[in-house]
Amino acid sequence: MTSKDASNGKRQSFRTFFSIAGGAFVVFAVCLATRALSGPGSATAQAPVRQASPSRTAPAPAGRTSGSNTAAANGVQQQNPKVMAVVNGQQITREDLANECIRRYGKDVLESIVNKQLIWQACQKHNIAITDQDVETEIEQMASKFGLPKDRWLTMLDRERDISSDRYRREIIWPTLALRRLANEQIVVTDDEIRKAFESEYGPKVKVRMISVSNQGKAEEARGRAVANPAKFGDLAKEVSEDANSAAARGIVPPIRKHVGYDEVERAAFALKEGEISQIIPVANQYLILMCEKHLPESYVSNTQMDQIRAQLRDQIRDNKLRTAAANIFKKLQDESQIVNVYNDARLRQQMPGVAATINGRQVTTQQLGDECLARYGKDVLDGEINRIVLLQELQKHRKTVTDAAIDEEIARAADSYGYAKADGTPDVETWLKTITESDSVTVELYVRDAVWPSVALKQLVGNKVEVKDDDLQKGFASNYGERVEVLAIVLTNQRQANEVWDMARHNPTEQFFGELATQHSVEPVSRSNSGRVPPIRKFGGQPIVEEEAFSLEAGQLSGILNVGDKFVILRCVGRTKPVVQDFNAVKDELYKDIQEKKLRIAMADEFDRLKETAQIDNFLAGTSQSGRKSGPTANRPRNVAPAGFQGPAPATRR
Repeated sequence: MTSKDASNGKRQSFRTFFSIAGGAFVVFAVCLATRALSGPGSATAQAPVRQASPSRTAPAPAGRTSGSNTAAANGVQQQNPKVMAVVNGQQITREDLANECIRRYGKDVLESIVNKQLIWQACQKHNIAITDQDVETEIEQMASKFGLPKDRWLTMLDRERDISSDRYRREIIWPTLALRRLANEQIVVTDDEIRKAFESEYGPKVKVRMISVSNQGKAEEARGRAVANPAKFGDLAKEVSEDANSAAARGIVPPIRKHVGYDEVERAAFALKEGEISQIIPVANQYLILMCEKHLPESYVSNTQMDQIRAQLRDQIRDNKLRTAAANIFKKLQDESQIVNVYNDARLRQQMPGVAATINGRQVTTQQLGDECLARYGKDVLDGEINRIVLLQELQKHRKTVTDAAIDEEIARAADSYGYAKADGTPDVETWLKTITESDSVTVELYVRDAVWPSVALKQLVGNKVEVKDDDLQKGFASNYGERVEVLAIVLTNQRQANEVWDMARHNPTEQFFGELATQHSVEPVSRSNSGRVPPIRKFGGQPIVEEEAFSLEAGQLSGILNVGDKFVILRCVGRTKPVVQDFNAVKDELYKDIQEKKLRIAMADEFDRLKETAQIDNFLAGTSQSGRKSGPTANRPRNVAPAGFQGPAPATRR
C-alpha cells in the first residue's frame, strides 16, 4: 500500500487545529489594507477604535470546574460572561482566550489599530466626515457590482467569509472611504486611461505559444528549430522552455492583450501572422519566442452596455490608483505622527502597564487590544484551545507527557520530510525553523505550540498501533517506482456529451484528433490546455477505476467511458514508461518509513475524532454544545475534521 493509498477514503484536507492567524477577506483592495486597514473600529462611522466595556471584571482562574455555565438543553446559554467554553468540566476564561489571541495576533492587530487611528485623526484634521449613510451607500454599490442586494451581500460575507456586517463596515468600508477622501486630489482618471483599459479588456487578443529561456544562445538555437518545424513548436516548448507553467502546457499561455504587460511583447505578438514565429524578444532576464496561433477579434459591446462598462473601468482605475495614493498618505501620516509601541517593548510595558500603544498622545489600552483580538479571532483560537485541553486531559488520564526530547524529534522529522538536510545527511533543524518562522511570521514558540505539540501528543496517545505489512510495501513500490501508463484524457460532466465525444474519437482514432477533442470539450484544465496530456497513471495512486482501465490498454487503444465521481473520463493510451527503480531492496527502508508515517497520521486522525466525539464541550462563543458519548465503533459515526498537526509540523500558514 502506498502512502497515498494508505489514506484512501480518509480526509484529504484538515482544518487548522490551533490557528496561527486568521484570513482577511479584502473586498476593496487598498494598499496596506490586508494588514494596516483591517484594524478595529466601533460600529459608528466616526470612531474607528473599539471601546472596551467598562463593566468587565477580572475573570475566574482557568481550570475551575463548571457549575452554572453548562449549555441549556434547548440552546447554549452563557450565564457567566467571563467563561468562553467548558471542556469536560474545565473552563476556558475570557482572560485566557484573550491572552492566547494576543499571543498570536497582538502585533498585527495593534498595528492595524494604530494605522486606523492615524486615518481617523487625519480625517478630523481635514474636517472629513464619513457618515453612516456614506458607509451604507458604499455597501450597496459594492453589493450591486456582484449582482446582489445589500442584505444578501452582507449575509454572504458573514456565512462564507466569517466577516460580520459590523466588522465589514468598520474594517473595510470605513477606511476605504476615508482614504478615498484623503487621497481625492491625487486620484484623477483620464479618458485616455479608460480607453486603454477598455482596449485591454475588450479589444483584440493574440493566442500564442511561448518559449522562455534565460540564455540568448539557447534562445537562438530554439528559434532555429522552431522556424524549421513550426508544427512541433509545442513539443519544443515542453522540451526547452524554462517557464514551468507554459512548458507543462506545451507553450500555451493566456492570450496576449494590449496595455497589460511588456510593450515589446505585445508589439511582437500583434505583428505576427497566424503560424508565424517571432524574433527573439529580450524581456528582463529572459528571452522569449512566440508563435502566433490565432488573432482573436475584439469583443462586441453594445451602446447600451458602454456607459456601464466605462463606469466600471473608471472605478477599477481609481481603485488601482488608490493603492499608490494610500501608501503615500500612510507614509506621510506616520512621518508626522508620534507613535509609541508599548506592546513590543518589554521595558515600556513595565513603565506603562495596561497600555499597548500611544498615538499622538492618545492611548490604546491592552484591554482594547485584547477585546479586538477576541472579536476578530476568538472563535478560531477558542477551537484550538478546546482541542488542546481535550488532548491534555487524555494525556493526564493515561499518565503520559509530551517531553522536550519528543518535541525535538518531531521537529527533526518534519525538517527531514521537507528535505532540509545537512551535508552529512542529518536533518537541518536550524534552517527548517528559520524558514518556517520567517515565511509564516510566527515565533518558534508558536510553531511548537500550535503544530508540533499536537502531533507529539497524538503520537503518545496512539502508541504502537500501526503495522506495515509486506503487501503494503509491494504496493508502495509499484506505485512509486513501477511502470506508468502515458495517456491522453478528456474529462466531461455530462454522460450524453461523453457518448458523443467517445463516438467521435472512435471514428477518428488519431492522437492529434483526440487532442483536439480534449481542447474543445474537456472540463479539466490540464487536459484541456495541453491537448489531452496528463501526468502518467500509476498503480495504487488512489484512482482505482482509472488505473484498472489504463493498465488494460495498449498503445493507441481507446478506453470506455469511465464514471469517476460526478465526472466522465475517456482515455487514449500513448504508451508505457519504464520502471524508475527495479531493485526493491534498494528503497525498502524508505518505503517502510513513508508508509508507517502515513498510517500513523491516519491513526492519529481517528484518535482525535474519538476524543472530540466523546467530550462534553460547551462553546459559548460559538453558541454550540455537545454532550459527549461513550466510545464505541467508529464505522458509522460522523467524522470530525482532524487537526493540521496530523500532517506533521508543516508550516503554520496564516489563513
